[in-house]
Amino acid sequence: MSRFDVGVAHPARRYNYWLGGKDNFAADRASGDAIAATFPTIRDSVRENRKFLRRAVEFLAGQAGIDQFLDVGTGLPTADNTHEVAQRITPRSRIVYVDNDPIVLAHARALLTSSAEGATAYIDADLRDPAKILEAPPLQATLDFTRPIALVMLAVLHFVHDHQNPYAVVGRLVEALPPGSYLVMSHATYDLVDTAKVEVLEKQSGGQWRSRSRDEFARFFDGLELIDPGVVPIGDWRPAPGTTRPDPAQIVTYGAVGRVGTRS
Repeated sequence: MSRFDVGVAHPARRYNYWLGGKDNFAADRASGDAIAATFPTIRDSVRENRKFLRRAVEFLAGQAGIDQFLDVGTGLPTADNTHEVAQRITPRSRIVYVDNDPIVLAHARALLTSSAEGATAYIDADLRDPAKILEAPPLQATLDFTRPIALVMLAVLHFVHDHQNPYAVVGRLVEALPPGSYLVMSHATYDLVDTAKVEVLEKQSGGQWRSRSRDEFARFFDGLELIDPGVVPIGDWRPAPGTTRPDPAQIVTYGAVGRVGTRS
């Protein structure tokens, strides 16, 4: 059966719908509206996730001096994709995108535009198969694994259930990174959601995601040096001076950035 089934809601297309995009279908919009009926601020949440991406990449490309990025679970192209943010700061930045949604692959051309000094590449792969990602020729041709790399996994690990070994998946990818690399993650949580809504949200998502607590999310960063302010609601991660921080209970997403140290 083809992976491209417009009759079944897909996370990337639903996310696109919430962001106001046009690359979605009736099933995605129906699913998105059902979730929004219970969680009206879902659109604010996905917009805040994009802002977190921008701030994190600006920090990495600017203060941390990172010019290589592996963005896993890319989603559909929208404003301020990883390569656009990074190359505005460091034009030589090299970015590899990874996703397994056919519609993302169809739009990959928008992700492969690059500055003349830098480079972008796209891998059609499932994040639950880290070996395939790490062995992919475009990855090896684009990124230099002797120098630090930022692994970006935003709003994607909550689609990996416990029986699919999410910690092992992230651990395998982080293990391949050289010292001085970084892990950037955001993840949905029900910590701050009214418990009466949790069961409804789970049902409306069709069992597609596995929300995790702060401690469960922090476990992805075991062995890494957390960058200040650590594990926080995404709106609280280094907001621009003078900006109004969103209510964490309305955004329900944690974010963090961790640095890979020297291994013994």
